[in-house]
This record gives sequence, C-alpha cells and structure tokens, in this order.
Amino acid sequence: MNSQKLEIIDAHHHLWDPERNYHPWLRDEPQIPFRYGDYKALCRRYLQEQYLADSREYKVVGSVYVETEWDPSDPIGEMAYVAELRKIGLPSVAVGQAWLDRADWGEVLERLTGFDFVRSVRHKPRPGDMKTATRWRRGFAKLARRLGRFDLQTPWIYLGDAAELAREFRSVRIILNHAGLPVDRSPDELVGWRRSMARLAQEPNVVVKISGLGLPGVGWTAADNRGIVLTAIDLFGVDRCMFASNFPVDGLCASFGDIYRGFEKIVRDFTAEERRALFVDNARRIYAVPT
Repeated sequence: MNSQKLEIIDAHHHLWDPERNYHPWLRDEPQIPFRYGDYKALCRRYLQEQYLADSREYKVVGSVYVETEWDPSDPIGEMAYVAELRKIGLPSVAVGQAWLDRADWGEVLERLTGFDFVRSVRHKPRPGDMKTATRWRRGFAKLARRLGRFDLQTPWIYLGDAAELAREFRSVRIILNHAGLPVDRSPDELVGWRRSMARLAQEPNVVVKISGLGLPGVGWTAADNRGIVLTAIDLFGVDRCMFASNFPVDGLCASFGDIYRGFEKIVRDFTAEERRALFVDNARRIYAVPT
C-alpha cells in the first residue's frame, strides 16, 4: 500500500483567535442563524496548530485563508493579523474582507492590495446588489480596475445576477464559493441549482470552489455529495474547479479526512493529471499561490 500523503492546496480555510480579535459572530450573543445550526464549537482558538492536526492525513503544500467576518470596521486589521500568521507558516495567500458599497471602499481596496499576499476579496452581496447601477456594483468596478479577482458567496438563486456581472466585467476572475450553496437537496431544488450553475458556467471568467457541502445533522459522505461534485465539474470543466475544506467551519459536519477522502473517492476514475488539477494545480494557478 502506498503510504505517501496526497498533496493538496486547500483553496478555502479559516484561522482565528476570537479571544484576541473581535469576530462578532464568534463573540456576540445570541448566535446568528447559521446553515449548520449550533456553531458554539467554532467559538474557540483555531490556528495553524489545530489546522495542521486536522489535515494531518494530507500534505498541505499551500493554502488560501478566506476572511472570517472579522470586525467589519477594521478589514485592514485582519490582513495585518494574517501577515503575523504567515511568519510561522500557513496561509500562503489570503482573501480579504470587502464592503464594496462602503464610502471608504476605494481607500480600503488600496490598503488591502498593499499586502503582497492578498489575492482576492470577499463580500456576500445582498439581494439586488449585483444588478446594474447599484452602489455595490460601482464598488465592483473599482475592484475590477485594481485587483482582478473576487470571491463571490451567494445562494444559487442569485447566480443569474452573477452571470450578468461576470459578463460585464470580463477582466475579473470571479471565484464562486461553496459550489453555489446547494443547501436544499430536494429534487426540485437541485434542478434549480443545476440550471443556475449551468448559466454561470457559460461565463469563462468564473471558477468554482467545491467546498462547504456539509448538511446539518448528516455526516459528510461521498454518496451524498457525489452528484454535486460531479455536476460542478461537468459544467465548469476540470480546469475551473478546485477542492477546499472550509475548515474549521465544515468541522461541524465532518473531519478534514472525511471530506478529502470523499473528494478522492468521487474523482478516483479521473486521470492523474485531472486529480492533480483539482487538488493542487488549479488553486495554485487561480490564486497565484507561490511554489
């Protein structure tokens, strides 16, 4: 049996220390509504030591830190903290927090891009934000000129708006988080999810992170998620998909090993080159992760 660890670049994970830094959702009461339910288990220190223990079955050759809903009044403080973390190892690169409709967005963008490891920003748009002539969309235009990557997290019902955004801003690589959030796995909902994903996949500047597929109260299994994973890959193509853990958040649903063994099982019939693309190469290319 080959005991060599599989190399991965984790394209979406988090690190935090809520005792030191203010994350409203991890510190404030009552808890916010969350798709995985009770998340008290996340309200603790989770840094490289914990992450590397969770990912020990794999050889993590790079990683992408994604903003953690840190204090929204201090998006620069989060990246300054990440700069400290990087001195002792992971993460390789980062996705910063962005409020595209804020009056100071231009200044924030300039300061975020001053960190040489910031590759993208994430903002979860409200319904209607991505439509024409909104303040949010004007902010997106600034991002297009300055950064060129954007991490989009939105329910699949808004992917039509995302497709129009991608079509207008061809220069921006839009990185869809968590496969468009197919939370409801009922047949009718999955038909809608697939239709929306197919529309978005027509835009060549959109890629997708296959992550965040946990179901509340249900362990992560390849059987439950095979259809989602293979549909995303079929629609976007191998070269526009990448795997990610969403840890520690998805630790509410499964172990790190459960998730990545599930990915391995689902794509075991792919070529070695295709598997390497999904687990390592695409994330390295899309996020410019240093070797």
